[in-house]
Amino acid sequence: MVFSPETTKPLCDLVQVLLTGLHTLTPAEREIIATYVSSENDCYYCQHCHGSTAAQHLGGKDADYEFISEIKKNVDATSLSPKMKALLNIAGKVQKGGKQVTPADVARARAEGATDKEIHDTVLIAAAFCMFNRYVDGLGTWQPQDPEIYREIGQQTSKLGYVGRDYKKPLEAIAAKQGNRND
Repeated sequence: MVFSPETTKPLCDLVQVLLTGLHTLTPAEREIIATYVSSENDCYYCQHCHGSTAAQHLGGKDADYEFISEIKKNVDATSLSPKMKALLNIAGKVQKGGKQVTPADVARARAEGATDKEIHDTVLIAAAFCMFNRYVDGLGTWQPQDPEIYREIGQQTSKLGYVGRDYKKPLEAIAAKQGNRND
C-alpha cells in the first residue's frame, strides 16, 4: 500500500465503497465475504486483515474471532443466516470463476431474502478480492504471522475505514508493545 500510492489509492477507494459504504449488508457481512474469498484463495494477509476487521465489527471478542475461523473452515456448519450462506456460496463460485455462478445459485440467494443489489455487490466483492489477493501474493507482500498485528489492523480499520487508516500505525503499535515487553 505504501510502495505505489498512485495505484493503491484507487484500490483503497474501491474497498472503502465496497466494504464500508451505505448498504443493506452490514460492514461485518461484507468483511466476511472478503475474508471467505481470501481464505479460499489462500491469501494469508487478506484473510487475516479482513477477518479481524469482521470480528471487530461483530464486537471484537475472542468468540467473534473464533466465529470467523469457523466460517473459513465450514460455512454451512456456522450460525450464519441462510441468506449469508447463500451469498457466500455465490462468492465461492466467483472465486473459482464467474461462470460457475448458476441461475439456481442466484435463485437460492433471492429465496433466502437477498436483494439483487446484495447479490451484485457479493459478486463484485468476490471478484475484487480475487484481484487484491493476487496483487498481495504476487508482490510477495510481507505477511506477519503474529495475530496481534491483525487485531490491531482490524481495530483500526473497523473505526477508520480503508481511506482513513494509516497503514503504518498497526505495525508501529505492535513494535511499541514488543518494545515494552523487552524492557
